[in-house]
Amino acid sequence: MSTVASPRQGGALYWPVQLRRNVGVRGLFAVVMAFLVAYGFLFPGLLTAAGFAKFTQSWFPLALVAMAQAILMLTGGISLAIGAMVSLGAVIAATTMTGPLGVAGGAAAVAVTGIGIGAATGFIVVKLRLPAIVVTLAGSFIIGGAALLILPRPGGAIPEWLSDLLAGNTPAAFVLLMLIVLLWKLYLATPLGLSLYAAGENPVGAYRSGVPVDGARVAAYAISGLLCTGAGLFVAAQTGSGDPVIGTAFTLNSIAAAVLGGIGFLGGQGTMRGALAGSLLLSLMISVMFFLGFTPVAQYVAQGLIIIGAVAIPQFRKVQQ
Repeated sequence: MSTVASPRQGGALYWPVQLRRNVGVRGLFAVVMAFLVAYGFLFPGLLTAAGFAKFTQSWFPLALVAMAQAILMLTGGISLAIGAMVSLGAVIAATTMTGPLGVAGGAAAVAVTGIGIGAATGFIVVKLRLPAIVVTLAGSFIIGGAALLILPRPGGAIPEWLSDLLAGNTPAAFVLLMLIVLLWKLYLATPLGLSLYAAGENPVGAYRSGVPVDGARVAAYAISGLLCTGAGLFVAAQTGSGDPVIGTAFTLNSIAAAVLGGIGFLGGQGTMRGALAGSLLLSLMISVMFFLGFTPVAQYVAQGLIIIGAVAIPQFRKVQQ
């Protein structure tokens, strides 16, 4: 008797599985909704097309780096080079798009750089069995130095029409984010995508079962690199120029967003929707505190306390159970 579920049975199981995966982040979704309401109350312009476009533009780079960090953490890895990769993507975009390469060539250079550096980092971590935290920390210095070599000080330029398209009054950032989420869903249906959780949760068992663990982890680093340099391109489009240190804050924020979203440090735990919700919450917290008149120092303290609380509460519940 066959034990393989039919397509109809698989469809019937899809939503129960999705609902079960959301159990750990339902509280986070509720907090995000509360902050959205507060943001909408403090800034009624959010409900206009231009306000919504500006809000999604401020969230978009953080959403990308949160996804970049989450895909690595799902495989049991981590990256401390996220910020340096964002900076590198920004300076490459700002120094190529107004030159002979044009926008298409510059965008290709940004994408190839992200994929190449990400894949090389993944290869070193996976094949040489070196700790990801050490490799990516060293990589952050090398990549940051490369960004300074390309553009020693803020400068370069992004074509005005591209800045208007990505950072103007159109919801281009939201459309791009939805497209990336769709691509992520499609990736999860591929053999490498299906191997992600197994590679993080039980790599030895997955390997013995024939799962391409090493390939899944290297691919995760390559995709992470692409997302980071893509975020850098978007930041450059927002500012109209490149800055070799503009991505510094994204490293810790990407980890905070992933952890807020329920991504575990040991791999195989969490969902991408949780990481996106975590990045949205961080973005909302910063905006709401700004409208409430919090000083920058108070904003950092409040962010830290909220993140600690969000991480600690689920742990307390597990202990009580």
